[in-house]
Amino acid sequence: MANFQEWAKSHQQSVEEYLQVWLSDQLNGAPKILKEAMLYSLMAGGKRVRPLLVFAAVEALGGNSHQALPAAAAVECVHTYSLIHDDLPAMDDDDLRRGKPTSHKVFGEALAILAGDALLTLAFEILAKDYSSNPAPVLALALGAGPIGMVGGQVLDLIADGQIADAECDRDKNDQLFLKNIQTRKTGALFLASVRLGYEVACLEMSQIEEYWQNLEIYGNSFGQAFQITDDLLDLHSDEQTAGKKTKKDAGRGKLTYPGLIGIEQSELEAEKHFNRGLKAIEVFGEKASPLKDLLLALRNRKK
Repeated sequence: MANFQEWAKSHQQSVEEYLQVWLSDQLNGAPKILKEAMLYSLMAGGKRVRPLLVFAAVEALGGNSHQALPAAAAVECVHTYSLIHDDLPAMDDDDLRRGKPTSHKVFGEALAILAGDALLTLAFEILAKDYSSNPAPVLALALGAGPIGMVGGQVLDLIADGQIADAECDRDKNDQLFLKNIQTRKTGALFLASVRLGYEVACLEMSQIEEYWQNLEIYGNSFGQAFQITDDLLDLHSDEQTAGKKTKKDAGRGKLTYPGLIGIEQSELEAEKHFNRGLKAIEVFGEKASPLKDLLLALRNRKK
């Protein structure tokens, strides 16, 4: 695990340096306050799990992880935009993220929304410029982040919370399948897109690796489900200081979660099922899958 921590730190730093250069050198015409708001959330101390999945997928396939840097940076931009918008009063109404005031608390709601918009569009600008010969990375991220992915999942989550009225979905509101659909899209889609980005980057320089996508897809889906269940459990067990955000909010407002629906013990068993499924899927890659394996093990031991 020590080697994994060194590996993760190196890639985390490379993503942060890449993004800082982009915002300082490539966005000269952007308003200074907008760049400040973008950087505030981008550099707020995230674990960079999604970029690490991009690098790990490339390496599992034997590709060059340096080629994956733009893709890793792009997915972090999308993730950060989603957090900014998710924290808004119209969504989850959170005023603390990673132990710091959320974007709208620092810059106001209007600029927070625009900073999120800017990060989303920046992600696709990065991909379009660095992978101009092949649209596959752009498509992978668009599908994961868009209406059939993360954004669609957020809509379903708001329907489940009663914030959006939709008679067609109401009858399924307390069903486990509906909850799985929410989590597969809202949380899982961007994890799967991260793995897909790594795969597509590897495909740019390698051939005859198509057969391995099914294994990576299983891993990505398992990672997403395990992550969300673990997140739900941490919301119950953790405290605000450890988590860096408000805890026990979900239970307090009756939010649809795995622990609330099937109980803590069954949720833990469900998470373990996904951990094991993900680990099994990457056995085909042998030692090259070490980063993918270690990311899943780190998730299993997650405390915040």
